[in-house]
Amino acid sequence: MASIYIHIPFCKQACHYCDFHFSTSMGKKEAMLEAISKEIKMRAPEFKKETVSNIYFGGGTPSVLETGEIDALIDACYNYYNIQESPEITLEANPDDLTEEKIEALAASQINRLSIGVQSFFEEDLKLMNRAHNAREAVDCITLSRKRFKNISLDLIYGIPEMTNARWLENVEKALALDVPHISAYALTVEPKTALENFIKKGIIPPVEDEVAQEHHTLLIEKMEATGYENYEFSNFALPGFYSRNNTAYWQGEKYIGIGPSAHSYDGERRAWNINNNPRYIKAITASELPQEVEVLSLTDRYNEYVMTRLRTQQGLSLVEIAESFGEKFQGYLLSQAQKHLEEHLLFLDEDQLVVTKKGKFLSDGIAADLFMLNLFQHPDNEHTN
Repeated sequence: MASIYIHIPFCKQACHYCDFHFSTSMGKKEAMLEAISKEIKMRAPEFKKETVSNIYFGGGTPSVLETGEIDALIDACYNYYNIQESPEITLEANPDDLTEEKIEALAASQINRLSIGVQSFFEEDLKLMNRAHNAREAVDCITLSRKRFKNISLDLIYGIPEMTNARWLENVEKALALDVPHISAYALTVEPKTALENFIKKGIIPPVEDEVAQEHHTLLIEKMEATGYENYEFSNFALPGFYSRNNTAYWQGEKYIGIGPSAHSYDGERRAWNINNNPRYIKAITASELPQEVEVLSLTDRYNEYVMTRLRTQQGLSLVEIAESFGEKFQGYLLSQAQKHLEEHLLFLDEDQLVVTKKGKFLSDGIAADLFMLNLFQHPDNEHTN
């Protein structure tokens, strides 16, 4: 199976923490949608032997588009790709866009899953992050959406400056009370050249503290598991049957095509990414050129990718797959690097699966980095399998 990701590079306003590619000017919307539609057609040969299981609209803020514009892009996918029966088609949406009229229009469209960017149910957090919606809109849009959509996810952010443990737990409880089957929760990170970084440097906003984020994450895990949600990937929680196909495909290393400016693609052997400049993207696509850079992954790159993605999942990574895909020397290297984390109870072995413990979950990215091959001198077998 394979996936299609479509990046819609428009937002009403800039969130203080965001470093994704977007524009707050909608002046080139028509030309952008024409270019995205054309890229969908241009990239189809890459998936001529693939069946697409899901289409995901991210951004930016895809919900700023008219429903007809979204349907036109979905139709383009159906015209040029082999789409499986009943695919998952997700739209990222902001609460302020999800009026009752918009929700009804989306429910009548081909969209069958909403991913709603709530981030917090508290006004002070939303103002700090410069979100376009308020807390009341967050609750109202989810309540309305549940009447028309069975498959809904919402996003929350923890580790926000001055967010107490009590307020974070209340956020989680408010989300659970809305009875959505999927919740994604992310630690607030300070990205370079964002407004958040600038405000922290100037002392306008207190710094983000890793210790607070780790406490919030621990509370999150306990609360979600106690209410029947499965932590199928570090940041994602779902009731049985509601794992995100897009998320699962990514963490399982399946192929995906990224359409639109700044979108990334992966085919198992190569990574590619489109230019993150709207006018240059439109100009190139109009001239039937793909404005992208491509990186061919070495055996070691692919091993590192496997470790990075699989270690974040509840299944962990398979020692058998490591040996089969990369060679027994890679497997031996992995086990030797993992030993200290096994001794510290940050990892455990479940038959042939190397899995992060609850204690190690918040540290999983750092643990993965310890398991990476860092340079040619460390590569066993000089890049060859046994």
